[in-house]
Amino acid sequence: MEPDIFDRMAAQAAGVQPPQSLSKEKLHAPAESQIAAQNPSKTPPNVRQALQFLLAHGWLESAAKPKLFSLAAAQTTLIDALLEPLDLRVVVDDVRGLAFLAVVPDYSGDDTDESEQDDWTHPLMKRQRLTLEQSLLLAILRREFLQREQESGTGAAVRVTVDSLLPQLETYLGSTGSDMQERKRLGQLLENLRTHGMVTEVDSQDCITIRPMIVHLLNPENLQTLLLRLREVAEQGSTRGSEANAEGAP
Repeated sequence: MEPDIFDRMAAQAAGVQPPQSLSKEKLHAPAESQIAAQNPSKTPPNVRQALQFLLAHGWLESAAKPKLFSLAAAQTTLIDALLEPLDLRVVVDDVRGLAFLAVVPDYSGDDTDESEQDDWTHPLMKRQRLTLEQSLLLAILRREFLQREQESGTGAAVRVTVDSLLPQLETYLGSTGSDMQERKRLGQLLENLRTHGMVTEVDSQDCITIRPMIVHLLNPENLQTLLLRLREVAEQGSTRGSEANAEGAP
């Protein structure tokens, strides 16, 4: 309410400034800013950034994102609470500097048919389907990774040359008789694993870096399944060879 003329005259005579009227906008602005500043339910920007990175890539490494990794390691409880509606959680490997998403242990999924269950374990976590050759190379790289860790200590970067992988792959897959073709085959396998985040690109020194995620992706249960599959393939090959020899016998 505006003061009338008599109030202003009395105030001037007394040397007092008349009260100023406040607009509706001015009355509401401080209250709104105070509410925004005191909103405890809003996720901190740095936590939001770490969560968005995890959802986009599946994991983050301390070597590439040290600040985000430190934040994820320190705020696992908060991040797990934010991931709870998605049936996901964050797993932190402090020693190797790795944080990655995983499906909660009690996840039961929805009522999907069998064909969908073959392709998906979780709506946001697609099962990575690898060929036998790709799985074999993964097992070789995992062994290299663990051996280097035993020699240099856990957490050290593991780099290997492409040439050192060729004879190991030939031991299981056999030789094609062409060095160029064998190297091309290995290059294609490494490129496929790179898209899954298991290795880096081949650098100028013809080396790759094995990412620590390989330890968690290729667990002992998966290795046992791979071993059984390799035995089946070997037995099928020996059976076909025996049949061919029998057909060619006089």
